[in-house]
Amino acid sequence: MLCDLDGVVWLAGQAIPGSVEAVARLRASGRRVVFVTNNSAALVGDQEAALAAIGIEAVGDVLTSAGSAASLVRPGERVLVCGGPGVAEAVTAVGAVPVAGDDDAGAVGVDVVVVGLHREFSYARLTIAAAAIRAGARLIGTNDDATYPTPTGPIPGGGSLLAAVSVAGGVTPVVAGKPFPPMAALARRRLQGPGPDSLVMIGDRPSTDGRFASAIGCPFALVRTGVTAPGEAVAGPVAIDAPDLAAVVDVIVEGGP
Repeated sequence: MLCDLDGVVWLAGQAIPGSVEAVARLRASGRRVVFVTNNSAALVGDQEAALAAIGIEAVGDVLTSAGSAASLVRPGERVLVCGGPGVAEAVTAVGAVPVAGDDDAGAVGVDVVVVGLHREFSYARLTIAAAAIRAGARLIGTNDDATYPTPTGPIPGGGSLLAAVSVAGGVTPVVAGKPFPPMAALARRRLQGPGPDSLVMIGDRPSTDGRFASAIGCPFALVRTGVTAPGEAVAGPVAIDAPDLAAVVDVIVEGGP
């Protein structure tokens, strides 16, 4: 199984009722659960620890859009990081060099600008990123999600910051996270076994998770605990439409793949 995190398992790290038990049921039925998230800000280890804190062991089973973005970066390249620690971690892991870019000199000699959710993003950082791009740096977005779900409602997501950098730099970004090919390739490499006919992608956003399911070639299960509100009309194929993860798992365990 492929499962989103934000809006499906938790909201801002707070477990959605029934989600922990639902993951346990999937695993008890013999299915592996790999979490595929467009959250690029946090370190992978921190996300694994946060899952463990709510009762879900997930070491080695968390894929992030930061890792997907880093797969597009070459060893030795200088990368201006407009994102959280997770982006810097992923860039370093592939042998590239993260650049803080805290002043105008940060735009010099930059090969790639990577943009993700960045809570300290500022006009100064936007100016430096745009200068690096206009000087020839490639622009990669960890994701293009305009919003990010929280218990009190959506807030601006990494895609909103990416849009600003794209406009300021005058280029179209390559987007690495769901639903785009780099994340699909990353998921296939991690799974290394089950074919798409044995998978289900569970998510809260048809425009992202639903399209990602199509890219993988597996069914999409929609939950309405995140971005998509109960009763809201959606476009695209939805194999399972349920109020929450627990209800999706009821369908999968009782008769799904």
